[in-house]
Amino acid sequence: MKLAPGEPVTPERAGWHFLSFAVHDLTGPMKLGGHGFETAVVILGGGGGRIGDLELPGRASVWEGLPSAAYLPPGVVATIIPGRGSLTVAVASAPASGRATADAPVRIGPEDVRVEIRGAGNATRQINHIISPGFPADRLEVVEVYTPSGNWSSWPPHKHDTDDMPNEAILEEVYSYRFRRPEAWGVQRLYGGSVDALYAVRDGEAVVVADGYHPFVATHGDDAYYLNALAGDHRTMACSYDPSLGSVMDAWSSMEPDARLPLVS
Repeated sequence: MKLAPGEPVTPERAGWHFLSFAVHDLTGPMKLGGHGFETAVVILGGGGGRIGDLELPGRASVWEGLPSAAYLPPGVVATIIPGRGSLTVAVASAPASGRATADAPVRIGPEDVRVEIRGAGNATRQINHIISPGFPADRLEVVEVYTPSGNWSSWPPHKHDTDDMPNEAILEEVYSYRFRRPEAWGVQRLYGGSVDALYAVRDGEAVVVADGYHPFVATHGDDAYYLNALAGDHRTMACSYDPSLGSVMDAWSSMEPDARLPLVS
């Protein structure tokens, strides 16, 4: 399912159990969090702001700095207040399972984000780890992915729709896209699950990944970004690869990574 800019993802709409997701353009305060669910907030653009007692630096856009974010444990309510002018934030939430989490809101600054350069050749991409499996959250995980023009990411195609720990876990996932040139577009493929589709995805749009393989390619001349928000019963990114394509990773050790990366540091 592809959603237009501003359309929220809810469990009812996505046909899954946990993950809610939305992007908000704020000019004033907004309440976040609540009883029975955890919340993650990532600043996509703007002059920074305050979430409760946490000060978060801004970035003009996702192309001009590493992210800052906040995690609100289950039951915590906080108000986000833009610092200077408007503020664009991505908000993900999921119901609590009862797992132990941080006992107070957590600030995640740019200095806390681990940057990974993954893949090789034209399958090289940049991963910014914001809320990883080792983070003291419940169901939520959040990463950013930068794909240089002409490159593939989420490659080889992988899926996480089967409970087969430790090899694979069921993870609900949203892709939320931005492009360095707002008029650009990329291609998102879904296959091997309940949907077989090719989507031309544009700036601000999102795709719901309920199951199946889901590779992405950035079109020639245009760098692409997407925020991945995930939720599941296990704190893991365990996945399995398309068996007809997974062997491409064997060649990566003899290939150079794309020298254009990192795109943002």
